[in-house]
Amino acid sequence: MEGLNMYGGENGIFVMKKRVMVVVDQSSHSKHAMMWALTHVTNKGDILTLLHIVPSSCKGYENSSSSSYLATTLGSLCKACKPEVEVEALVIQGPKMATVMSQVKKLEVSVLVLGQKKPSPFLNCLCLKSSTEEFVEQCINSLECLTIGVRKQSNGVSGYLISTRWHKNFWLLA
Repeated sequence: MEGLNMYGGENGIFVMKKRVMVVVDQSSHSKHAMMWALTHVTNKGDILTLLHIVPSSCKGYENSSSSSYLATTLGSLCKACKPEVEVEALVIQGPKMATVMSQVKKLEVSVLVLGQKKPSPFLNCLCLKSSTEEFVEQCINSLECLTIGVRKQSNGVSGYLISTRWHKNFWLLA
């Protein structure tokens, strides 16, 4: 299975590791997705890859510096919360969808977790989707690995809404 690798462990026992990737940015919904992946998907020995994509149109040292700082800070937070999971942070410049597709394939990702935000009521009335919603839906439908869209419920309601290829807005109380 793609994304699952066997490594020799103690006493000749082989251990299955999976690589979980989360696309992160400055938004709260991507940070919620990162924490959900850390607490609900990763296990001891797994690899959590935080992928921050800088658009090709952005240039300059300041942008590069802030992107590296974001990725490093989020990586440190993950290591502090769950030290038994290996965490790596990548900052890559390029088009978002193509970058995600190439990294999923290159790193043999088994689970991709994406943050979703609450759809705009205005766009819903017009039967339109935001670029974030379209990106998540495109990833869910086109990538070979298990892709999960995660949205934290509104204030006052616990749990998450989870979307996969098979379920849309499935409420997970956790």
